[in-house]
Amino acid sequence: MAKNKFHEGAGPSQRQLRVGETIRRALSEVLARGDVHDPELNRMSITVGEVRASPDLKIATAYVLPLGGQGQDEVLKLLARNKGELRRMVSKKLTLKFAPDLRFQLDETFDRMDETRRMLAQDVVRRDAEAPDDAPDGDPQEDSGE
Repeated sequence: MAKNKFHEGAGPSQRQLRVGETIRRALSEVLARGDVHDPELNRMSITVGEVRASPDLKIATAYVLPLGGQGQDEVLKLLARNKGELRRMVSKKLTLKFAPDLRFQLDETFDRMDETRRMLAQDVVRRDAEAPDDAPDGDPQEDSGE
């Protein structure tokens, strides 16, 4: 399991959330307008789903996904290649003393939602979910004492 950059047991602070959302909006705007001096990056439509700021606000991890999900590896390479320029553009919209280092990861939220929908659509799961609470599970292992 990957370690979380947030405080142990606690979620992100209000400041982290605010900075992350500000960076997400600025990054989305820069990418949508095609302000970067890289034609390969500008020809792609990229969704910035979320940006998480570290507690010290020195690192911002942007969770991105290319439109349609195609070319995910290419998107990460292009964003990493243009990281410095993106950082400068985003920092102009921030009121922080230092611009955070940008990191990019694929946004897997949509994949997880699709997988959850597939699981919930299975007959066995749907039958269990629709069963009344007081109905016996009918698990054969429980009856045999194993």
